[in-house]
Amino acid sequence: MRRLAIGADADSAPRAVTVPAAWDDGAAAALAALAPGDGPVTLADAAERWIGPLRQRAAATGFDAGLGDRLHALLRTRRGAPGAEIWQGEAADQPRFVLNLAAFHEPGAGFDVESFAAAVTDAVSALTLAAPTASRIAVGFADLAALLAALGLDYDSDAARAVAAGLGALLRGRADAASAMLAERLGGFASVAAAPPAAPVACALPGLAAAAAAAQSAASAARHRRHRATTALAVPGSAEALLGIETGGIAPAFSPLTEAGGLSRSARAWLSARGLAAEAALAMALAGASLFPPVSPAAHAAMHDAVAPFMAAMPARRDGAPASESTAAPLPARRKGYTQRASVGGHTLVLRTGEYDDGRLGEVAIGLNKASAPFRGLLDAFTQAVSIGLQHGVPLDRFVDAFTFTRFAPAGTVEGDAAVARATSPLDYVFRHLSRNYLGHAVAAAEEEASDTVGQGAREAAPMLPMDLPQAAPRARRRNLRLVG
Repeated sequence: MRRLAIGADADSAPRAVTVPAAWDDGAAAALAALAPGDGPVTLADAAERWIGPLRQRAAATGFDAGLGDRLHALLRTRRGAPGAEIWQGEAADQPRFVLNLAAFHEPGAGFDVESFAAAVTDAVSALTLAAPTASRIAVGFADLAALLAALGLDYDSDAARAVAAGLGALLRGRADAASAMLAERLGGFASVAAAPPAAPVACALPGLAAAAAAAQSAASAARHRRHRATTALAVPGSAEALLGIETGGIAPAFSPLTEAGGLSRSARAWLSARGLAAEAALAMALAGASLFPPVSPAAHAAMHDAVAPFMAAMPARRDGAPASESTAAPLPARRKGYTQRASVGGHTLVLRTGEYDDGRLGEVAIGLNKASAPFRGLLDAFTQAVSIGLQHGVPLDRFVDAFTFTRFAPAGTVEGDAAVARATSPLDYVFRHLSRNYLGHAVAAAEEEASDTVGQGAREAAPMLPMDLPQAAPRARRRNLRLVG
């Protein structure tokens, strides 16, 4: 270990930070940023501040008692770490955990597929225990470029993209399977969404394709998951710096040099995979050889497309172009559909749908009789946007995933629709109803979404957005109204 005085950045007051001797100053600065407070900090103590409560919650719910030790081991080996919100004990709607792909590769032994898969499961468990009410979590990976370099694979190659897709499939499959296991143990929030594409049948990493296929099979067998989304690639932050990650997510290594002017770890791995010593590489460079192939924006975009189907969220493509161009499919002038009338919390709601000739949903309209004029205008604009999205190929389940469990008045008991008993808002009801009628499955009940089964207490009710009350309400109804905080 070594101790140094360093701040989170050049403008921050320095604090005494103790990290392993092999870790650079950037990792020490990252620990200074991640650990709460401004006093002395060590890696083990800072980690135990967030791992300790997870141990207690794991014991209270019958979890694997070794989870805490494995999380410490992930940090020591620089294989994985949670985002800043977990270190600092802050509430987060979508807590994150990043896995360092390069750290799972050992020279001579290769990539440890089994350990990577186990780390995904531990990451899902850790985020669930740390944020039990979060319906979305973001388990992702980084430093793909360093792993590809260690494997001797050109970033802009089909083999590299197959490895990336296999890693994405394994990550998504294990994360979804872990979420399903947690749903059985702790209760589930979400029904199973559309399955991602199948994993590649073969790739340059031995065992990866088979492990990814097995993980996808286990995930697809589950009926419910605890989370509506489990995987995401995020913009790199302090967690990546702590782990010594050189490139965020799937980004290529744009330079073989570090900020200090030496060869990056990716560059050294690339040379080592080709059996080139530093002296030989220098001689080749002086002779005009191009040792490190440049990576074009098109190659970065192609890698994005290979991994994106397995992620709930990713940074935008670097070339700024959408992953695929879509053309609107206009609805027929005279179209089928139906009108559903229901009551949500005592407020009458009318839902109308428009369908293509093959029965696909292409248009929705919502009427709410007691809404104010501004609210009705917003609701009309919202349904037009949803309809345009449906006609441009956005899957209905993406809207269902986004708008179920939204909370604003009116909310409560649903009357007039036997398929939905309660709703947390008119939009929650509408998309539960559409999911049941057009996707063939029901979204978990609202009571399940609000429950807390890991000892954290009941979730605080989300604030309700006000709606104008009718100006001429009968006296009998006005008598039942009361002012609430």
